[in-house]
Formats: sequence, C-alpha cells, structure tokens
Amino acid sequence: MSISDNRPDDLAGHQTSEVELSRRAYRKRQQLKSVITSLISTIVLAAIIVVGLEMSPGWPRVKETFFSPEYFAASLPEVLAGLWLNVKVLVVALIGVAIFATLIALVRTSNNPVLFPLRVLAALYTTIMRGVPMIVVLYLIGFGIPGLGIFGRIDPSLLGTIAVVMGYSAYVAEVLRAGFNDVHPSQRASARSLGLTAGQTTRMIVIPQALRKVAPALMNDFISMQKDVGLISVLGAVDAVRAAQIEVASTYNFTPYVVASLLFILMSVPFILLNDWYTARLRKRELSGGTV
Repeated sequence: MSISDNRPDDLAGHQTSEVELSRRAYRKRQQLKSVITSLISTIVLAAIIVVGLEMSPGWPRVKETFFSPEYFAASLPEVLAGLWLNVKVLVVALIGVAIFATLIALVRTSNNPVLFPLRVLAALYTTIMRGVPMIVVLYLIGFGIPGLGIFGRIDPSLLGTIAVVMGYSAYVAEVLRAGFNDVHPSQRASARSLGLTAGQTTRMIVIPQALRKVAPALMNDFISMQKDVGLISVLGAVDAVRAAQIEVASTYNFTPYVVASLLFILMSVPFILLNDWYTARLRKRELSGGTV
C-alpha cells in the first residue's frame, strides 16, 4: 500500500473552523461599512456643492449661460458632426505617432556608430518638442508650412494632424526608450545566442516586453492626445471645438462649449477606465511575483 493510500482525503468532510468563519464575517461587515461610508460621504459632498451653487447670487445667470438645455439640444448635432473630424485626426495621428516615435526610440537606443548623427538629432528633437507648448507647435506647422508657398493650399486638418504627430512623437518616443532600456540585456543575449538577428531580437523580444512595461504611460499619452486634437480648431478646421465656437458666436451662449467638453469626456472615459484596470492588473501581477 502506498503512502498516498493512507492519506485522508482533504476535501472529504472538510469543515471551516469557527475562527475562519468569524474572520469572513468580519471582512464582510467591514466591506459593507466601507461601501455605506463611501455612499454617505459622496451624497454629503454632492449636497454641499449643490447647495453652494444654488445659494450663489450669480448662479441663475451662469446656469443660463453655460448649462441651457435649449442651446444644448440645438448645438449638439453640429458639435457632434465636428467631433467626427477629431476622431479621424486622432486615428491618423495615432498611427503616425506610433511609427515616428518608435523610429526615434530605436535610434536613441542604438549603439551603432553610424547612427550617431541621427542620435544627436533625435535627442535634440525630443528635448525641443517636449518644451514647446502644443498650441505653438500648431501655429508653427499650421501657418509656417503654407507660408513657404511650396505645397499650395493644404487642408487645416492635415496640418493639425502633422503638428499633433510631431508634438506627441517626442513624448511617446521617450516612453518607448525607457521601456527598451528596461528590458534586461540578458534577453537580447539569449535571443542572439539562439540565432536571431539584431532586427529580429528587437522586433520579437525587446519591443513586446517594452510595450507591456510602458503600456500605462502610453495610454496616458493617448488620452492626452485625445484632448489635444481639439486644438486643431485654431487653424480653422471645423472640429467639435470650432463648431461650438461658431454656435457661440451666433447665440452668445456658452453652452456649446460644454457640449463639446462632454463629448470629449465621453470619448476618453472608456480609455481612462481601461488604463486604470490595466495598471491595477499590472501591479497585482508584480506584487504576486508574476511576469510583467
């Protein structure tokens, strides 16, 4: 007879101890208490804000100027149509930033002496572009390129897309560079020992690991880019912000700006929640000793 035959079945007849049951009950009570406390504090805070606004002498005027249901409904179709341009610019800019920023990051992390001039240019580019406000980049690209008189008339939305790509590529490139440098050198050495070329090592080993490490930071940059695509309105592109501005000019009511803001918020909320979920999941795996 083997030892396993003499071992009692752990699952058969198993009963939870009184101590464990009391611990579970205590945790449930604490959890319920936390939920109730959170709800009460939220209701109290909301009540304070509402009462404070209602007691403000200028609230009726502000409410009519910024939160008018009539102007909200009237401006929503035009602002929503303008938002479609923001979405198209965002998609194209996202692709452009992904390509351009990856190239910059690869150049900056390369040790090839032939690429030294490109490394210097990439370092200067990321330093300068991260220090220049986005709206200034839009002005420089949006009015500087047409001023050269080489390309003829260029659509403002295209110029705005180019400016967004140039501005955000610097930020994303630095995030990617940090991710590339965070991959342990032994990963590259192991890949090369298996016969992979330098390009295959970068494409199949380094980039996937780096992306997993810096995904939360990249999502934050994407969320910021969602918001900044609204700045292309300064170039004359009729996006959501520009459509709201046109409505405001004709009605002298600022509710259309609130409409545009709400649409941008609704567009970004899913990605914010996704970023929070992925960050929490990543942290949980790190604390449990799992692979990032």
